Amino acid sequence: MKNSHVYISVVHYPAVNKDRKWVVTSFTTLDFHDIARPARTYELGGYYIVQPLEAQQFVISQQIKYWLEGFGSGFNPRRSEAARLVKLVSSITEAINDIEKNTGKQPKLIATSAKKYPQTVSYSELRKEIEKKDDVYLILLGTGWGMPEELVKSCDYILEPILGPGSYNHLSVRNAAAIILDRLFSVNREIESL
Repeated sequence: MKNSHVYISVVHYPAVNKDRKWVVTSFTTLDFHDIARPARTYELGGYYIVQPLEAQQFVISQQIKYWLEGFGSGFNPRRSEAARLVKLVSSITEAINDIEKNTGKQPKLIATSAKKYPQTVSYSELRKEIEKKDDVYLILLGTGWGMPEELVKSCDYILEPILGPGSYNHLSVRNAAAIILDRLFSVNREIESL
């Protein structure tokens, strides 16, 4: 696949709440397909769901099983194809280790945020970097009120925020994932003007 050196993840921990305290957020079943399908459309190497809570892991693993082995695998093979990209892990470190085991390279981390940081990069800059295929990448998508600043600042790249014409800036992780992947991997070359 064209972008198999790029992976995406939804990070349920660490996340922050509106008081900026570290929390574990809940998985929603919408996140499963609504991120797996664009990950498959743009031919990524995989989609990691980072969730440390056992009860949540059970729900996620049952969903994976349903689409890979259960009724869903025959009922809707296109969704099953996207579901093959999904991996459940307990931590970002576990995702990094799995990617390194499978590719022989430690992935460069790409943070996403609704805030702009001094080291923020544009989509066109990051797109050019990814197209070189010299490295492996893991895109981190925050949940709740985002990822802790310490985590964001520790990443190799921080993508510029997705902004509309007004001040409202509170997209769902599913909306953000689709927009980010389209800006980075769309075959429509007009995207270069972003």
